[in-house]
Amino acid sequence: MKLRFALTIAFFLGLFLLINGFIGWNASVLWRVATGQPAGWLFWLVFWIVAFSYVLARLGGRWLPGPFARLLKVIGSYWFAVVIYGLLLLPVADLAAWLLALGGVARSDYVPALGAVFGAALVLILLIGSRNAWSPVVRRYELAVDKPADGRREWTIAVASDLHLGNTVGNRHIGRLVERINAMQPDLILLPGDVIDDSIEPFVRNNMAERLGRLKARLGVYAVLGNHEYFGGHIDEYVKRMQAIGITVLRDEHAIVGGAVTVAGRKDRVAEQGGPGGGGGRLSHEALLAGVDRTKPLILMDHQPTGLDLALAAGVDIVLSGHTHRGQMAPGHLITRRLFEIDWGYLRKGSLHAVVSSGFGSWGPPIRLGSRSEIIRLNVTFAGK
Repeated sequence: MKLRFALTIAFFLGLFLLINGFIGWNASVLWRVATGQPAGWLFWLVFWIVAFSYVLARLGGRWLPGPFARLLKVIGSYWFAVVIYGLLLLPVADLAAWLLALGGVARSDYVPALGAVFGAALVLILLIGSRNAWSPVVRRYELAVDKPADGRREWTIAVASDLHLGNTVGNRHIGRLVERINAMQPDLILLPGDVIDDSIEPFVRNNMAERLGRLKARLGVYAVLGNHEYFGGHIDEYVKRMQAIGITVLRDEHAIVGGAVTVAGRKDRVAEQGGPGGGGGRLSHEALLAGVDRTKPLILMDHQPTGLDLALAAGVDIVLSGHTHRGQMAPGHLITRRLFEIDWGYLRKGSLHAVVSSGFGSWGPPIRLGSRSEIIRLNVTFAGK
């Protein structure tokens, strides 16, 4: 396992170096034409610091000054977007440069022009992606559950996954969440994992819990752990801070809400895979739901959208997940579509309703293309007695 992990890290590191080397070479050509000077050591030093800024922030967070480490992490986050779209756009620019050179056009003429077009395209992509990330939409699903719930037959359930609260996504975005969810006057609010983005430090430093605690629902607010809560390694502290603001974090646990509806929450898959911060395993669907009255409505939060057949067999009526971000930045959705039975939206399997959100926040750069920051509004109708 250790050898496999080392080989995987070496492969992705080599791939990262190659991609960034390709981007850096194109930047150095533009620099040489624009300045008349070759790209020297200072150019390459700055370039590689930017390219590895996210890694430097994560690995050097303990000894780098806090503001500098946070700045590096933000720069590195945006650099991920530059890498993805640079890899897509630069081959087109290089092909155009080759054709122009064959046509006898002087390098001093076509390199600045192509550089300007590339820069404009990249800026446009980042602007559109930023709008999609910071302007959440509310998606509605009408679900009918053929089981009776005590009291009201119709519930409004607000769902927001993958907030990724941290150095990039902060109090301003929480304000958008609180405003839109509270406007629904929901019966129940559910947060299916990745509320924080790895480290709990910015969550504490910026008092994000106080803002998050403004979420209000008739029957309360419940959350589960995502992989990023495990990666951060401060799960107990996180759970305590959530409890202090009235949000219950279900860790392989279930609760009865409204007198009849069971809300269950699974630990993330990281717990059973022994990943960073994980270990200890997690309960199976059957073990988690042992003793639950399955003639009454049953809602399950499971951060990663897997095991739908097992949930159906266990009598679950609604499964809520996130994790995928719908790839966040196209063409990432082509990958998530192949990895999961459903990577976004709604799927009906027998009596099971599965809903996967693209998430409210963002990982890495606050850029979304082919996806939107979203809140889910479930209008659930239960059977009469």
